[in-house]
Amino acid sequence: MALIAQNHLQFILEIGLFLYIGIIFILNLAPITLSGVLLLALTLGIGFAVLFGIDVLYLFLAFGQNEFTHPFGPIALLAVVTALAALPMMKESGIEVGKLKWFIYLIILAITIFGGLMHRSFLLLWFLGILIGFFIISKSFRQQSIFTVKRIIIIAALGLAGFGAMELLSEILNMPVFSPLLRIARLENYSLPSINMVLRNTELIGHDPASSYWPNATGFAEGYISLPISLLLLFGLPFPVFYGILVNVKDSIDYMLPGIFGWSYDFGYLTMFLLLIWFVGIIFLGLKMLSLYRDRRENGYRKYLGREALLIGSLTAFIAQGLIGLFFINRTINGTALLTFIFLSALIASHLVLLKRD
Repeated sequence: MALIAQNHLQFILEIGLFLYIGIIFILNLAPITLSGVLLLALTLGIGFAVLFGIDVLYLFLAFGQNEFTHPFGPIALLAVVTALAALPMMKESGIEVGKLKWFIYLIILAITIFGGLMHRSFLLLWFLGILIGFFIISKSFRQQSIFTVKRIIIIAALGLAGFGAMELLSEILNMPVFSPLLRIARLENYSLPSINMVLRNTELIGHDPASSYWPNATGFAEGYISLPISLLLLFGLPFPVFYGILVNVKDSIDYMLPGIFGWSYDFGYLTMFLLLIWFVGIIFLGLKMLSLYRDRRENGYRKYLGREALLIGSLTAFIAQGLIGLFFINRTINGTALLTFIFLSALIASHLVLLKRD
């Protein structure tokens, strides 16, 4: 492969490699203490709550919106789950965590409201991630499982109430952008034709060039899946990119389809299969590292607490983002969100090197 990327897939792989090397290098140099990780997680949680709140305010004031929830929603999830994972560690050390726990819950509530007002897909990511986070925390600290019938019913009821409240809000304010039913209608209008088009034209490597939007198409890595346009422009790469005027065209591949269809169409079935193997492999690695951290913690070693909390948060965010992006809405792992997805995977993979060093 040439050093300068020749297409979108090569660029994704090269940026991913640089991210992995950089994160492993930084985390091997930086002190990873529980207090430092908790402080960073709380700072990020507060910051994203404010950021999402400002975005909603701009939407109400008709200033437009930046849609920060897509690229930064998983990072916000990483922050709050990392903070939640630190609580039982502090409690085991005899530190009172009652007030801190409620402060974290307040951050979660704020992000839920502001992020949910911006995008319904964010709510799917957020609720799924919180459930996964509580499950991993309960297993890591041998707590009683959170999955009881009563809790599942309560969470489902809260989710339905949230969607109902947004539909009511959209009617009262006459702002269809808040309507979950509008999103469902768009899925209905776009999904079936898009799936039929993808299945008819996808090949083992890439897709039929005649089905592509671009003239003189190559049928491979044509920008349906890409890193942020700003990165492409920064390096001056002459790749085809979708700008805002092409939203309706790109929606049929990028936004309204699960990621497995978008990746299959742009890169072929083989690349999609390798992506799924990588996704499962990172999850397996993360769970294995968590098991090792738990064993060392239970044997009295306290130096890994910060790493363990960080791993719980990053693994939770990676699983939630991957599941939503791959099997529900491709936009959750495309563009800037794809950069976030690679970043989270690198955070998980770095623990293998950190643990071996110690």
